[in-house]
Amino acid sequence: MRFYRPLGHIAALTFDLDDTLYDNHPVIDRTQQESLAFVRSYHPALCNFENRDLQQLRDALRKAEPEIYHDVTEWRRRALELGMLNAGLTAQEAAIGANAAMANFAQWRSRIDVPQETHDTLAQLAEKWPLVAITNGNAQPELFGLNDYFKFVLRAGPDGRSKPFADMYHLAAEKLDVPLSAILHVGDDLTTDVAGAIRSGLQACWIKPQDADLMQVADSRLLPHIEISRLASLTSLI
Repeated sequence: MRFYRPLGHIAALTFDLDDTLYDNHPVIDRTQQESLAFVRSYHPALCNFENRDLQQLRDALRKAEPEIYHDVTEWRRRALELGMLNAGLTAQEAAIGANAAMANFAQWRSRIDVPQETHDTLAQLAEKWPLVAITNGNAQPELFGLNDYFKFVLRAGPDGRSKPFADMYHLAAEKLDVPLSAILHVGDDLTTDVAGAIRSGLQACWIKPQDADLMQVADSRLLPHIEISRLASLTSLI
């Protein structure tokens, strides 16, 4: 554990999910493969659909509706629906198909192998502080065994703009009824988690990727209060 700023009183901890509490990269790779296979098999007109087609549709939607990126689930659903419409499905067929594809996506998106160290660490921390998850993504902790550690989960879209915007950080403090300055946010991203938390008035802990160096990474904007390389290091704060 490395300290860059004086650490103040801690009344609660908030956590990013992806790549903070588990390795999300293999999850995304597998989910993209399974999701594409589902869409291709859903209707003959979609048999040649590609992930690049989906990305082009997402780009077009964001250009037309810049704020849609805050809700990645709805953004994806809308893109899939548009792709099905473009393939010749009726509006009703496209809506049903997009919902079916999103149900399949959700199933694979939350097939996550959580390290035992994460379970052990969160269990210990939850005995001392209320814990909250704050995510820009669409993983569902209740489907992979983490939900019980958290008082609640905040998601970009339904609960405000995505990090680094302050919406979810402020909502967490409001729901916890604790000062922003008494919350320690833990995350792997120096922009959304560290800079976002600090600019919102929280304290920040950076859980750094393997071999990363804060003084050399390109997205370093603000120094975190503390830096750790393993989640279990947080138990030393108890």
